[in-house]
Amino acid sequence: MRILFVGDVYGEPGQRIVRERLRGLRERLRCDWVIVNGENAAAGLGITPRNARDLFQWGADALTSGNHIWRKSAISRYLEEEPRLLRPANFPAENPGRGLVVLGEGAAAIAVINVMGRVFMDPLDCPFQVAETLLAGLDPAIRVRLIDFHAEATSEKQAFARHFDGRVSAVVGTHTHVATADERVLPLGTGTITDVGMTGPIESVIGMDCERAVARFVNRRTAPIVPAGGRAMLNGVLLDVDDESGRCLSIERIREDEDVSAS
Repeated sequence: MRILFVGDVYGEPGQRIVRERLRGLRERLRCDWVIVNGENAAAGLGITPRNARDLFQWGADALTSGNHIWRKSAISRYLEEEPRLLRPANFPAENPGRGLVVLGEGAAAIAVINVMGRVFMDPLDCPFQVAETLLAGLDPAIRVRLIDFHAEATSEKQAFARHFDGRVSAVVGTHTHVATADERVLPLGTGTITDVGMTGPIESVIGMDCERAVARFVNRRTAPIVPAGGRAMLNGVLLDVDDESGRCLSIERIREDEDVSAS
């Protein structure tokens, strides 16, 4: 099985490059499934139902999210209606939506799980324990299992991947918007990367307008976040997984940049 995971879609530039490139990328790489983290598609903060529908139309099979999932009020109802849009499973259970979806059937099935870290993040339920519970409830016949671990601290991300090594096919890190160069297959067969990176504006500070982002640090004043524009990049990872065992065979970083003429 071949899976493409696309990192955090940020604002209009991120949407644009997904719209322009994802279907072609899916066909060229011969992907069976495409998973996209879309939590910042709405102008850099949150996701709307329309954003989600667009991302599905452009080639995503499932959408994961993170700490900004609740930014747009309309998304709560949509989370209940659309099982392919996930919110972190370790938010309190009374919240709308879910953190697990199973796509496909038989040997083609894949379970996608979304959980959020706690170091420098919101004090949610333990992601390790919540992921354990979700995995224990899965049909053992579903061998291919991918977790989007949306977290800030690199140590927590790596510890999480080590903890589940051999029990899931992949643990992919999201949230920091900066792609790391540590993609690897762990000893027991789990593919992992600390952070997939962002799908959004290249000339930015993690997606934000550079001048305004720098001013936040220099002047120490909280100013509204303004998404950057201009040319965009798409960051992701390509995973080859053995259908029968669920072991990851390879993980490769993918980056697509828009042409210089793009705006």
